[in-house]
Amino acid sequence: MSNELHLLTRRHFFGRSACFGLGAVGLHGLLNEGHAQTLHHPARARNVIFLFMAGAPSQLDLFDFKPKLRQHDGQPCPEDLIKGERFAFIKGVPKLLGTPHDFVRHGQSGAHLSNLLPHLGGIADDVAFVKSMHTPQFNHAPAQLFLNTGHQVAGRPSLGAWLSYGLGSQNKDLPGFVVLLSGKNAPDGGKSCWGSGFLPSTYQGVEFRRSGEPVLFLSNPDGMSQETRRRSLDLVRDLNGMHKEDIGDPEIDSRIAAYEMAYRMQSSVPGLTDISEEPEHIHQLYGTEPGKNSFANNCLLARRMVERGVRCVELFHRGWDTHGSSSDEDIVNKLHFLCREVDRASAALVKDLKQRGLLDSTIIVWGGEFGRTPMNEARSGSRFLGRDHHPRAFTMWMAGGGFKGGVTVGATDDLGYNIAEDPVSVHDLHATMLHQLGLDHTRLTYRFQGRDFRLTDVHGEVVRKLLA
Repeated sequence: MSNELHLLTRRHFFGRSACFGLGAVGLHGLLNEGHAQTLHHPARARNVIFLFMAGAPSQLDLFDFKPKLRQHDGQPCPEDLIKGERFAFIKGVPKLLGTPHDFVRHGQSGAHLSNLLPHLGGIADDVAFVKSMHTPQFNHAPAQLFLNTGHQVAGRPSLGAWLSYGLGSQNKDLPGFVVLLSGKNAPDGGKSCWGSGFLPSTYQGVEFRRSGEPVLFLSNPDGMSQETRRRSLDLVRDLNGMHKEDIGDPEIDSRIAAYEMAYRMQSSVPGLTDISEEPEHIHQLYGTEPGKNSFANNCLLARRMVERGVRCVELFHRGWDTHGSSSDEDIVNKLHFLCREVDRASAALVKDLKQRGLLDSTIIVWGGEFGRTPMNEARSGSRFLGRDHHPRAFTMWMAGGGFKGGVTVGATDDLGYNIAEDPVSVHDLHATMLHQLGLDHTRLTYRFQGRDFRLTDVHGEVVRKLLA
């Protein structure tokens, strides 16, 4: 019976092992040495910082100014536009809703931005805007999963996990993929948004907590010395190694790597997360307050992580679901509040990386899981202005990492309902990001359950208009 189990687990190991297409590098070396693998082509970037606005920012009130929509504000939406459409909450024939915010042009590029984003306006010429993003998902959890993993159902590897798998680690003392949370709640898509899926679990995102120790159980228990901790880990490593030789389960490699990483993080993480050592002009730039949980603090942490070689840092800031049922979720009061939380720090991150010579090698992406409708939701007759979910067209921006600054790709129709030119899918975005990191999205694969999987599934085209 034990021999049958041994053969079974050996088949399990080889069935799950990497079919990477980047050269023969053993899984053991990948997990324990953490060195970068052979790239498909020269890379323009080494790192990614993803500023994920969970809940979906309103592109029509921030980025995509529509004078005609404002002109027809309050009028019934043309029925032919919404015939057969499925909305999350809108019922009947809604009324068009022009933005209540003013828009101003910025920089030599003339980027048209809401007055809610003055700091972003100051770096407009460093930013590429995509106004023609679209997604097949119109509810939060599946849409967040789709934008993070390329699939709407939990169980697929996240973008950060694919990057850690494909590019290896740049710092043996820190995780390759770190997640930072701010705002009201955790993302609707949950921890699957930064999970490893069917990849070895060593590639999943490591969530740094909002308070207390950044990572649970990082400190030694009372009465345990560092030397005792080291001897304990050596014993556990040897036992796990014997267990792996016996049954061949690849997750044992991940377990060994996790123990070793936790040990090394005891010395590397405290200094990393202590932003109080930053000079005052940096705190003024970001609007940071040491000891506070905030998006601004997380942006500064992201810069410090990239400096130390963390491959991918993802910041989730929750609260952008502006339906308009109350003043706490409308596009007048709440949207203004949210922009004050993120605008200054987002722009500061770009400026700070640029002044340190790190922007060229770091991709920054800002956006949410879908857009908002050009119509007022008016749920239950609410007098507050709000918009329903809109997957057909939304805006994201990116900077650094070989993306062309001061450009806008894509456009929507006069009412901002449908894409009028250069549609960009989530798979296209992922393909373009991987391309800038030196990876061909069609060749970054992993064999699981008898077939090769990839982040972009069977879709995705590199958006050349975005690239410098």
